[in-house]
Amino acid sequence: MTTHTKPMTAEELFAMPDDGYRYELVRGELRKMAPAGQYHGEYVVNATIPLGTFVKENNLGKVYGAETGYRLASDHVLAPDISFISRERLELIGEGPGYWPSAPDLVVGVMSPSDRLTPVAEKVRDWLEAGTRMVIVVNSRRCNVTVHKPDEEDTTLTEEDTLDGGDVVPGWEMPVKNIFN
Repeated sequence: MTTHTKPMTAEELFAMPDDGYRYELVRGELRKMAPAGQYHGEYVVNATIPLGTFVKENNLGKVYGAETGYRLASDHVLAPDISFISRERLELIGEGPGYWPSAPDLVVGVMSPSDRLTPVAEKVRDWLEAGTRMVIVVNSRRCNVTVHKPDEEDTTLTEEDTLDGGDVVPGWEMPVKNIFN
């Protein structure tokens, strides 16, 4: 849903008063995000808890929730359902108020039943082009996940498979079925 007609910057988005909605900024266009449904929220938490626990216990970096914005360009801010930034990048870039100034290392997005494939594919492309090393798309309709990495074939995993963090979150694994149960 488009809610703003003149191009906007990341700084203007960050300065907006909180009106109870979540927004993303896509090439200057402000987009209001509808609240997620019950299953969406459940699947996000089911993936966040094991990822966040593993990352924290192994001092690998930080896991962030859906309200965290990433500034991919001066007019492009996205907020994934789950994200991870490695400890090395946190130490190099530092933390502070505002949006993280680049893409995270890992993005997890849960598709809502109303999500269309084309906009999801566009976001995956945007993340990868901005430097995200792994994008995981959870398809709630099909109960599977697709792992996207730069310069690699996409991998789709079913509930019979195990998702792992590869070289982005080394050692992290979880059965795909645990996202949906």
